[in-house]
Amino acid sequence: MASTKKIKWLKRIGLFLGVLIAAVFLFIWLKSEPLPKGKTGPEAEALAQKVLAAINKTAWDSTGAVTWNFAGRHDYVWDKKRHFTEVRWEDYRVLINLHEVKGIAYKGGEAIVDKTENDKLVQQAWEYWANDSFWLNAPAKVFDGGTTRSIVKLEDGSDGLMITYSSGGVTPGDSYLWILDENGLPKSYKMWVKIIPIGGAEASWENWKTTSTGAKIASYHKLGPLDIEISNLEGKTTLMELTDGKDIFAELVTVKK
Repeated sequence: MASTKKIKWLKRIGLFLGVLIAAVFLFIWLKSEPLPKGKTGPEAEALAQKVLAAINKTAWDSTGAVTWNFAGRHDYVWDKKRHFTEVRWEDYRVLINLHEVKGIAYKGGEAIVDKTENDKLVQQAWEYWANDSFWLNAPAKVFDGGTTRSIVKLEDGSDGLMITYSSGGVTPGDSYLWILDENGLPKSYKMWVKIIPIGGAEASWENWKTTSTGAKIASYHKLGPLDIEISNLEGKTTLMELTDGKDIFAELVTVKK
């Protein structure tokens, strides 16, 4: 008798899970948008340049170091000139040479001796950085190597800028359709990315801040029910201005040599 009741409950649970999975797939199917086809050429290149002017890409290029917190989870100090970064989360601190994706991991202030564990944490920190630095200033990457730019005509008749990444980051092949204001400043983008099953998911780009170097950064994004905040943002001409004259990457430089 007990065995029969157990079988009935298992069947009910199985039915519930089946319905739930079907509902999820239905929701994704209803919400997903097909990747639009854009038109490449001089007009797309010019629109991309307009975006760079709107965010003051020249000032971003002259910004030697940046610090920020991503979504209350990860803290960064990025030495843009040497392409080193420090990533902090929970009890971990990881220094990474971004050119080589190699570095030093610490837990509780102590360097991790085991190479396998160290390398695993460096890879994890790099993946955090690849994602979070994109959210920091994705508009500055519209001319990165491996990108294709095209114009997509939006429903309101305005031009959107589609950027497709054939290489780079954690998930190459992703596409982003930028929705811009009349000056070329991003208002939002729609995403066709591997980590989000819904094609055309839209995230806002708002609450723009200007660093002391003159670069413009969107400090808030709304993605469905998620609020993604870029806080403790500061950009300086040199790393030493951010770190009170201390080279926090000294150990990484020693290892690199």
